[in-house]
Amino acid sequence: MVLGVFDSAADALGGMADGVRESLFDSSFRVGITGVSRAGKTVFLTSLVANLLERGRMLRFTPEMEGRIEAVALRPQPDMNIARFDYEAHMAALSGRDPHWPEGTRSVSQLRLSVRYRPQGWLSGFGGPKTVHIDFIDYPGEWLLDLPLIDQSYATWSASVLEAARTPLRADRAEKWLRLVEAADPDAPYDEDVTQDLVASYGEYLSACRMDGLSGMTPGRFLMPGELEGSPALAFTPLPKARGRRRTLYAEFARRFEAYKRHVVKPFFRDHFARLDRQVVLIDLLGALDAGPGAVADLRSSMTDILACYKPGAKGWLGSLLGRRIDRILFAATKADHVHHTQHSRMTAIVNALLRESVERASFRGARTEALAIASIRATVEQEIEHRGQKIPCVRGRLISSGKEAALHPGDLPESPQRVLAEAREEAERGTGWLDGDFKVMRFAPPSNAARANEGPPHIRLDQALEFLLADRLR
Repeated sequence: MVLGVFDSAADALGGMADGVRESLFDSSFRVGITGVSRAGKTVFLTSLVANLLERGRMLRFTPEMEGRIEAVALRPQPDMNIARFDYEAHMAALSGRDPHWPEGTRSVSQLRLSVRYRPQGWLSGFGGPKTVHIDFIDYPGEWLLDLPLIDQSYATWSASVLEAARTPLRADRAEKWLRLVEAADPDAPYDEDVTQDLVASYGEYLSACRMDGLSGMTPGRFLMPGELEGSPALAFTPLPKARGRRRTLYAEFARRFEAYKRHVVKPFFRDHFARLDRQVVLIDLLGALDAGPGAVADLRSSMTDILACYKPGAKGWLGSLLGRRIDRILFAATKADHVHHTQHSRMTAIVNALLRESVERASFRGARTEALAIASIRATVEQEIEHRGQKIPCVRGRLISSGKEAALHPGDLPESPQRVLAEAREEAERGTGWLDGDFKVMRFAPPSNAARANEGPPHIRLDQALEFLLADRLR
């Protein structure tokens, strides 16, 4: 009995000591992972964690090169009200007998990784190794694009969405919804049947835009409603300006728009986004290039909106919330393994051009930004095929469409990123094609049996991404 009391006391004291050590000697920071649908958020975080646990492929990650990392381990996360990122299930999907891409991000999730390391220089002999806890927060990019709504009125938002829907790029996809909008009377009394028709057709329009590679659709929860599906907070669409009478269709939609901001957008950014220290924004650049100029123009606009979210000193509710907390943002163009390595510099140049232009348009100053072309998991190998006396650089992998291996040359990316941006602006306005139709991307399945002992999954420049995101925190 006495021993039991002493054991309990010792356990309690040990727990207190661990807590004191973590608060006094350890450090922690939060890294957000986001990107619009199909950018590869789930695969990125899964491979990043796997390659930190088994670091044989982390050749350009300075703390590992210098041999200062002693141990890396998954730990219980600090936030009890956030779902855990299911790393084990996603890794099983990628490394099983029949490797397949895991399900994409549908809501917010978290994963904590703890790294024990020896500090650099004279600090290495002072107090022994240190521990940093990294909390990765995975969330849909569609929700990030809702942020500008906070400072918009229903009338302003409606006007911008209706204007965009009538452009050549979107008019065909929006045709059914626009007909219903024109037939509806915003000043008429609220009608549930009219509402249901408008909401259903608006959802179809947003889904069609997403399927065609367009990224700037709001509200983001319309595409990923989760537990809000069927709620009044998601039952509104843009309408032309009305007289503003009470109990009309327009008045009710305006009320629901404000409820959406109050109950969905603000809590998400207050509870998750505003607590981030660093951010990864994943971009499916090749998919946008393949989809056409409209998708690239849309990506350019989305990047501007995203950067504006991080603008320090912004006025209003958001500015007082964010301050200058986020100090680094990585923009990573994914699926670099779908083109030959000779094209990677062109990928990076296009992202840098998009980023530079977006920085200027957003009047952004503050966090350090970086652009990289990466592959979270390398699904292809490279080879050259001789054709008509010329050697053509190709990538070989297992096609998702057929399950068969194929060597493909998707085409060359333009040497001039300025040409890409110029054509994106010009051709998107006309709704026509571009890049001479000589670039086509195929979808590859994950590689079979790619991992080896003491090594994480094969990748391209994931170690450089970690260098930008983490290395300075492990000095």
